[in-house]
Amino acid sequence: MHMVSEMFSSYFIPHGHCYLWKPGLVGLHILSDSLISLAYFLIPIELIYIVKKRKDIPFDWLFMLFGSFIVCCGITHIMEIWTLWHPDYWLSGLLKAITAIVSLCTASVVVDLIPKILAIPSPDQLAAANLALQVEIAERKQVQEALSQLTLELENRVQERTADLEEANQLLRRENRDRKLAEESLRRSEAQLQKQTEQLQNALQQLQSTQTQLVQTEKMSSLGQMVAGVAHEINNPINFIYANIPLATDYIRELLDLIQLYQVCYPHPALAIQQKIKNIELDFVLEDLQKILGSIQLGAERIKEIVKSLRNFSRLDEAEMKTVNIHEGIDSSLMILQHRLKEQRNRPQIQTIKEYGDLPPVECYAGQLNQVFMNILSNAIDALEQVNRDRQQCCCSQERKLLIRIRTLLVNGDRVQIHIADNGAGMTPDVMAKIYDPFYTTKPIGYGTGLGLAISYQIIKNHEGSLTCVSSLGKGTEFMIEIPLKSKTSRLTHAGYEPCLFVDV
Repeated sequence: MHMVSEMFSSYFIPHGHCYLWKPGLVGLHILSDSLISLAYFLIPIELIYIVKKRKDIPFDWLFMLFGSFIVCCGITHIMEIWTLWHPDYWLSGLLKAITAIVSLCTASVVVDLIPKILAIPSPDQLAAANLALQVEIAERKQVQEALSQLTLELENRVQERTADLEEANQLLRRENRDRKLAEESLRRSEAQLQKQTEQLQNALQQLQSTQTQLVQTEKMSSLGQMVAGVAHEINNPINFIYANIPLATDYIRELLDLIQLYQVCYPHPALAIQQKIKNIELDFVLEDLQKILGSIQLGAERIKEIVKSLRNFSRLDEAEMKTVNIHEGIDSSLMILQHRLKEQRNRPQIQTIKEYGDLPPVECYAGQLNQVFMNILSNAIDALEQVNRDRQQCCCSQERKLLIRIRTLLVNGDRVQIHIADNGAGMTPDVMAKIYDPFYTTKPIGYGTGLGLAISYQIIKNHEGSLTCVSSLGKGTEFMIEIPLKSKTSRLTHAGYEPCLFVDV
């Protein structure tokens, strides 16, 4: 604030006192400084106009810098007029200092640009270059005239040669016409032969596919009948065992009560009895017998569940469409695959997560749908086992959970969706485009026929539904089955697939 007050201080006398306020002298300075300031303000405007009109002028920013310098000079002259009546000499000095800084910057920039400016050709050099260019143009015109003469001679020769070639061309055209007729006839014969070959190949492929499917169908139909028979034969004795376990348990409990009562009434039996009690470890036998009976009970219940799952899965006696519980079919498939899901020597347990919705009974061929569930679940287990093998080969220390997620839901009140997803390695788009093709498999030779998903797709299609797949590398695979609650037709078209137990392994 002190510096600003000094800039506008009235301590100094106006500059007009130096001129003794003579009107002629003061007017001369005012007129001179005004004209100089006007010229200094007009020159930058002219420079800016030139730069805008001539975009090709080099160093156009230098003109702007010169314009700034000239404007600063014009302001100092206006300040000279101002100080005639107002003694603001600090402000005048500050403006001159700014002008000095801009002047020094302009001078330093010009020093750096001197070599570049000197490198710009002079008018004499441009004139010499123009003269050389005119001489070159004249020489090129002479060459052009010579070329025109040669061109004329060549055209005459070409016309003569063209006449000879035209005659030869007529002969070639006739020959080509005859050759094209022969080639066209040959192409038609080749196309017909190729068409017949493709038809034969398609027929052969269909025959092979049908033959393989018939063999697999017959084989698995026999296997399904055998499974159903074995389940039936096992069911009778296991029912006998299961029914007698409670009676045996009651009898043994009564015998144990009798032994305890005997020990109370006769605390000091004969030495032979005491020795026998010691040899057989009676206390341990009494305690362990209860556990053995419990284990027998659990084992019998487990066998009953397995038999029930086998009978429920095969359903060979159901040739007609029936209303079933979808969740029972999924649970039966999981029960049959339990030996593959549990923990292995070199693989952790595969966990199954069930997210069952509230589904009404579905009218379908239960045996065929169970076959689809089995195929998809088997493929999911194969993918998870492959992920585990890859992890072991790369010596990854971090153990990864192996998961299969099964989700069911009702859609629009008349369709059922079953989602079966795994967190395996996933598939590439090329593999996904072929998974429903017959005989296509990514498994090693001997581990898959390539018919599992193809038959599953046909089964779901015959159920008036859809089977879709969503997969990406590193994110696993999810199959989505969608079928109606009730079929529009009373019977489905089997298309050669009888209800049977078929699993692509």
